[in-house]
Amino acid sequence: MIGITVLTGADGYVGHKIAAELLEHTDDRLVLVVRASGKDELAAKRARLERLLGPVLDRRTTIVPADLREADPLADLDTKGVTAVVHAAAVIRFNVERDLAQRTNVDGTARVCEFASRCPDLGRLAVISTLYAAGKHQGRIAEAPLGDAGFVNHYEWSKWAAEQHALAACADLPLSVLRLPTIIADDLSGTVSQYNAFHNTVKLFFYGLLSVVPGAKDTPVSVVTGSFVAAAITALLDPCKPGGVFNVCPEHKNNATVGELVDTAYTVLERDEGFRRRRILRPLYCDPESFKDLVETAEVLRKGPVKESLDSVASFGEQLFLSKEFATDALYAVWPEPVIEDPLALVESTVSQLVATRWGRNSQI
Repeated sequence: MIGITVLTGADGYVGHKIAAELLEHTDDRLVLVVRASGKDELAAKRARLERLLGPVLDRRTTIVPADLREADPLADLDTKGVTAVVHAAAVIRFNVERDLAQRTNVDGTARVCEFASRCPDLGRLAVISTLYAAGKHQGRIAEAPLGDAGFVNHYEWSKWAAEQHALAACADLPLSVLRLPTIIADDLSGTVSQYNAFHNTVKLFFYGLLSVVPGAKDTPVSVVTGSFVAAAITALLDPCKPGGVFNVCPEHKNNATVGELVDTAYTVLERDEGFRRRRILRPLYCDPESFKDLVETAEVLRKGPVKESLDSVASFGEQLFLSKEFATDALYAVWPEPVIEDPLALVESTVSQLVATRWGRNSQI
């Protein structure tokens, strides 16, 4: 049966990856929901999706503008025949303001859930979340609803709150909550098409702007490719498979630690002649109190590279002290042939690409 999948945030990184997988591996028609303030922005986003998804875009997709911060933003969509709703729209900055996180990530999720509840043929509602919804929890993180252990930033809180709403409001729907790890590259080649805190931190290392690392060397970190995430989500959208909460990440034994990631990154950086000439030392690790004092001291500087560097790390640095082991039993029970990635090889290829392209400034490598 050919169904209809409504995908929010379709022009975002995860959104367009999901769309590409669905177009390749299913026959569904896609309703691609994007936020656009007018005709010009909508046309620009359509052109971008055409570049990303190819000519099949016109044959099997409909692009719909909607702002999930507004009341009933999907009111004009026909619910008949909608078999899946995938909510990938979100603000994903660690330093996002509380109000924006509330309006977009929490309230936006509530509006998508309300739309899904009106779809009579719904076989799956997938809410894209993040491992960071675990906040300050430590130890084993189950594939289950999470209590409030506090949060390092408003982004973490908002994704946790969005999960809480979806699980409460959609108890009678075929709901899946999919918690994603940090995506650092498109695929194992290390190609990067969207930059985040990982890439920015490596850039600070490269230019000698970050000489300390907040965190413990043995804290595990889950890093993956966009290909891993897209394949997992597509598998979990199968209405014949059970729903629930899934930690969409490698098994714990396949994760690297903060120390291993930093050492691998520096091994790559040290291959660059310019980096070697600057004689930049590998960073020191500091405890939470020392890093907090360092950030507070830098606050007296109104601007400058030191303050900017510390600010960029301060919004997530505390997480690097909080050791977590994400359970994946439920994930791999329904995804029996997962993508297996070597995290250190992935970091090596990604940092190599970052250095070679100077973080995207040089398109030819």
